[in-house]
Amino acid sequence: MGQKNKGSAAERELVHMFNDTKLWGAIRVAGSGLTADPNPDVLAGNSSRKLAIECKAVKASSKYLYPDEVQQILDFSSRFGAEAWFGIKFNNKGWFFLRPEQLNKSKSNNMHVVTFELANTIGLKFSDLIKEELKNG
Repeated sequence: MGQKNKGSAAERELVHMFNDTKLWGAIRVAGSGLTADPNPDVLAGNSSRKLAIECKAVKASSKYLYPDEVQQILDFSSRFGAEAWFGIKFNNKGWFFLRPEQLNKSKSNNMHVVTFELANTIGLKFSDLIKEELKNG
């Protein structure tokens, strides 16, 4: 399976996870990442929260993110009134969710990097992400 198909499959999986809760609704955003307009991969929400999620599915133990990927999710979320999140699915380890401000800078400091260790230490699992009493910050 190519990287694009793997990413699409991960996005569909995440949408199903939200919808299966019966308390959340979620959709994939068509054409996310293909236009100049900043759009998240998945929008999810319930009666009290809206989440804009940029999804990444990775085989390796780390994922590098370009500064504009981070800025775009922040810009969209600000305009839409949603919480900005990165959802990283590590092969055979499941989903982890981090806020943009939780991402580490790479050694060269021009990229952001999410390692499995970081995600496993401070990232949220899906069940924690959807808890109603999530404290921002």
